[in-house]
Amino acid sequence: MIELKRVSKTYIMGKMEVRALQDVSFSVAPGEFVAIMGPSGSGKSTMMHVLGLLDRPDSGEYLLGGRRVNELSDEELSAVRNRLVGFVFQQFHLLPRMSALENVELPLVYAGKRHLKEKARERIEEVGLADRLGHRPNELSGGQQQRVAIARSLVNDPLILMADEPTGNLDSRSKEDIVNLLKELNRKGKTVIMVTHEQEMAAHAGRVIVMRDGKIISDKKVSPSANTVSPSEKDIATEGAAGEVIDHVLSKSERFARGAKFLDYLRQAGAAMITHKVRSFLSILGILIGVGAVIAMLAVGQGAKDTIEKELASLGSNLLIIRPGSAKVHGVAMGAGSVARFTFKDITAIEKLTDTVARVSPSVTGGGQLVYGNKNWNTQVEGVGTSYAAIRSLTPEVGRFFNEQEVKAREKVAVLGTTVVKELFGSADPVGEKIKINLINFRVIGILPAKGGGTFRDQDDIVLIPVTTAMYRVFGKDYINTIYVEAGASDVLEEAEDSISSLIIKTHRLGKNREDAFQIRNMAEMKKAMENTTQTMSLLLGSIAAISLLVGGIGIMNIMLVSVTERTREIGLRKAIGANQKDIMVQFLIEAVLMSLIGGASGIILGVGTAALINLIAGWSVRIMPASVALATIFSLAIGILFGLWPAKKAAELNPIEALRYE
Repeated sequence: MIELKRVSKTYIMGKMEVRALQDVSFSVAPGEFVAIMGPSGSGKSTMMHVLGLLDRPDSGEYLLGGRRVNELSDEELSAVRNRLVGFVFQQFHLLPRMSALENVELPLVYAGKRHLKEKARERIEEVGLADRLGHRPNELSGGQQQRVAIARSLVNDPLILMADEPTGNLDSRSKEDIVNLLKELNRKGKTVIMVTHEQEMAAHAGRVIVMRDGKIISDKKVSPSANTVSPSEKDIATEGAAGEVIDHVLSKSERFARGAKFLDYLRQAGAAMITHKVRSFLSILGILIGVGAVIAMLAVGQGAKDTIEKELASLGSNLLIIRPGSAKVHGVAMGAGSVARFTFKDITAIEKLTDTVARVSPSVTGGGQLVYGNKNWNTQVEGVGTSYAAIRSLTPEVGRFFNEQEVKAREKVAVLGTTVVKELFGSADPVGEKIKINLINFRVIGILPAKGGGTFRDQDDIVLIPVTTAMYRVFGKDYINTIYVEAGASDVLEEAEDSISSLIIKTHRLGKNREDAFQIRNMAEMKKAMENTTQTMSLLLGSIAAISLLVGGIGIMNIMLVSVTERTREIGLRKAIGANQKDIMVQFLIEAVLMSLIGGASGIILGVGTAALINLIAGWSVRIMPASVALATIFSLAIGILFGLWPAKKAAELNPIEALRYE
């Protein structure tokens, strides 16, 4: 069954070399019950680890079932160990969060045989614990825990049973039960190799090997018939059977079928998260806050962008605004004649630029005190031309706009914004009613469409009257404050701007150094600048939120690294019963991704709720973009993979022996 030829193993401990095994050679026949004895440091445990494929010898040859196994890959060793060897440890190494039945099922998980879980129940019944299936390790006595460990070692029907100090932590009665159980398994054909320092335990074996300083100093049979297996019993204790199992395990078809399935990984990851609830919650919380912040901040940024676009759209399309003075000097007079004063002649001249100009409207503004009955309101009064309604998209929804005849006749008619209507008339219809503007009677002929609150003022808090009426009856002006020009198309805006600039310079006889006497604002340029500003703001808000998501990812990595440290012995156990590096890595990676996804899903709810709350309390316009939700979800998934990869890799690369010995 087993043959070692001149096997050596040396450990490097700091600057010291410890020769645990020195040119060890011996063989174990099928069905033998072998006890390996020796004082502490004699190499007996190292011998068991090499025999159980948990460790590799530095030199020499290891034949198992006639097959050379010490040069197999880690994955192949895991598979052979899972099918051929069963381990019983002194510390039991049962997973505390699992029931007895679930602990026994673990080797089946890594063999890809979870569907055969009824075998786990049978093995527990065989060791006399049928009434303890659902109990966790802390609900079992030491003897019962060791029985569960034995049932786990037998669930895959291994040919060899490795017992490392199986009674070291048990009372006398439990020791006797475990020894009798091992002897019974040996009588049924199992090859049993037991490491012990107790002479009374070794006495039950058929053969005792004594080691000292990494060498075998004694090898003798206690009972001549100990390695004899009755032909009537299960025919598994043959050298050829072991070789066939190894060949089958390493075959392509079996390799494809072997290994835990995704649902098993998911179940293991979920159980680990539930066991460490607080730790998992803190990890999820970091992602939750990050994703929620990303969605909420991007919603605020998009809402601001939509608001600004709506305001700019309300100004009119293809719009040029011409004002006297220069923006460079912020309206400060630069001396007599330095500021152009616009008149109706300028309006007429600009209207003649029909190649590029579609509409023109003069504008005169000033403050106005409005009175209706016992109510009064202070607002802005603007005198405009008839084209103003079309240029600024202000065609009245109720009533009408004043016409060209009313402008020429300087009629005292007014069109009111919705805010003014609300303050003076409430819910009553104002059309046809008389109001006073600066003590002058005006007749209301229409109500402007609602524009909403602007960046600097309420766009609906305004009264429009004919420009001539404003100039000569209300404000006493002989000049125009502003000229609104609508270009024929967006692609002629710059041409229209150049034409109007040249016209004004020529009409007002301005030199090249006097171009600051007026200014022309291109709303398309302003719109582009505002869009760039809001886009920058959105990116800034999103970046700040992304940083919090990144911090959440670092939190997950930190928690997972702590988890790897805390669960080192568990990882060692999983490897001992057949888990390979891929199994361990995928399980830990799924844990990290699962926490990220839960945090991401919760973060979406938080982000949407926060955005709605901002809109409700602060009154800010917000708009949640599906793209931002998708981005946050993908980002949270990437965080789980990225920050879970290193801890998962670290866990997968742990040496099973070092992991099992970890304190």
